[in-house]
Amino acid sequence: MSDRDDAKPRGSTKRRGRLTVRRDHGHEAIKRVGRTEDEALLRRSPRPEFLDSDPWRSLRILSEFVEGFDALASVGPAVSVFGSARIGPNHRNYKSARRLGRLLAKAGYAVITGGGPGTMEAANRGCHEAGGLAVGCNIELPREQGLNPYVDLGVEFRYFFARKTMFVKYADAFVIYPGGYGTLDELFEALTLIQTKKIRDFPVILIGSEYWSGLLDWIKGTLIEEAAINPEDAGLLRITDDEEEACEIVDAYVKAHPDAAEKTAADTKPIEPSDVRAPATAEHAES
Repeated sequence: MSDRDDAKPRGSTKRRGRLTVRRDHGHEAIKRVGRTEDEALLRRSPRPEFLDSDPWRSLRILSEFVEGFDALASVGPAVSVFGSARIGPNHRNYKSARRLGRLLAKAGYAVITGGGPGTMEAANRGCHEAGGLAVGCNIELPREQGLNPYVDLGVEFRYFFARKTMFVKYADAFVIYPGGYGTLDELFEALTLIQTKKIRDFPVILIGSEYWSGLLDWIKGTLIEEAAINPEDAGLLRITDDEEEACEIVDAYVKAHPDAAEKTAADTKPIEPSDVRAPATAEHAES
């Protein structure tokens, strides 16, 4: 007797789109899928279950991508700027980021930030004051972070990964000021995408040689010595203390682009710590 002859007949089945379910199975997943669309639509509950469901959450995620793409599609050349949210207007890095924002705007770039306070506000402020487009991609946090008052185009996000996509997709370069975990997250996210060839090799510029020198020493020392990265991976970073120099690096990339990088090696080569100006002096620190 064949296996098919021994097989017990399946219970009554129901097809719903690409799904087929057995009606007599008591599992909750079967009960849920087995409802008609009208039944699910018209069923009332104190808090609609769909609001906490993964399918509904996936639609919210999709909507963030759609709204972000729609809002930023016409931004044009842009630079994403990151850094600490905890500094005030008297801090040297706030003043530097504000000046950088002005220089980028005058050079024809929009400035994209996380839309919050501190370095983000400073870069947006400088861009706004110079007549450029200041973009803020704000994130919903337990401690609410509102958009700073200098944002011309703001987009709100619930999900970090959707927000990160906007920073990368619409930027011709990343400029990274001193900051904490969030800043480091954006820095290494960009380096990972560039190293793995997921995105084009655009400039990742660190501003503040005094702040970043320890990290660079660790990358060039420990990571390379332990063969955790290739020696050439250390060259993905540029470092400077000068806002004008940062703009020149961006311009060199935008004008040359990857297909002409070898022809303009002198303009696009990574900046060594020995090549940059001295760090800011104490009198420029926050008062």
